[in-house]
Amino acid sequence: MPPVLHNPLVLPEDLPVPQDDGAARHLSGRRLPDLALSATSGEAVNIAKLAGRSVIYVYPRTGRPGQALPTGWDAIPGARGCTPQSCGFRDHFAELKAQGVDHVFGLSTQDAAYQREVVERLHLPFMVLSDADLKLTRALDLPTFSVDGMTLLKRMAWIIDDGTITKVFYPVFPPDKSAEEVLAWLRLQAGPR
Repeated sequence: MPPVLHNPLVLPEDLPVPQDDGAARHLSGRRLPDLALSATSGEAVNIAKLAGRSVIYVYPRTGRPGQALPTGWDAIPGARGCTPQSCGFRDHFAELKAQGVDHVFGLSTQDAAYQREVVERLHLPFMVLSDADLKLTRALDLPTFSVDGMTLLKRMAWIIDDGTITKVFYPVFPPDKSAEEVLAWLRLQAGPR
């Protein structure tokens, strides 16, 4: 039987909802480790040393149009939706900046060369960071899952202030509303104007 092809921009209506397994509870208030990650720009980015407020959305892996999904992908709670999540942060990028966010990044365990295609195809106005060697994943004991021999990060979003994680969104569902959830939290923190 040939592999089922998909459109990564369209989310099936019957996706399983991820449950909070507690695997990210230890992250809030955590200082980021002093590690440089490969970025789609070709540079290395040490998120622990970034001044100001950063938003990082963490995702398992982006697919490509016309390519088969990993085995059982749609049945894994929280796996599907990386492209819609990225598009949400792209579409709300100006609003995030207006709320005082200095840096926005995507983060996955895919290599930077693979991620570059995604940044170009989706016209992302920010870099995507690679933890292909799992150094950040191991240092922070990030929640992961495995499929087809790949170790992938579970979907979440972080607000980071001067190298410390101040807010963790986990689990994230639906993935296409992740940026809106982050924006709502930032607006609530800002209070009435």
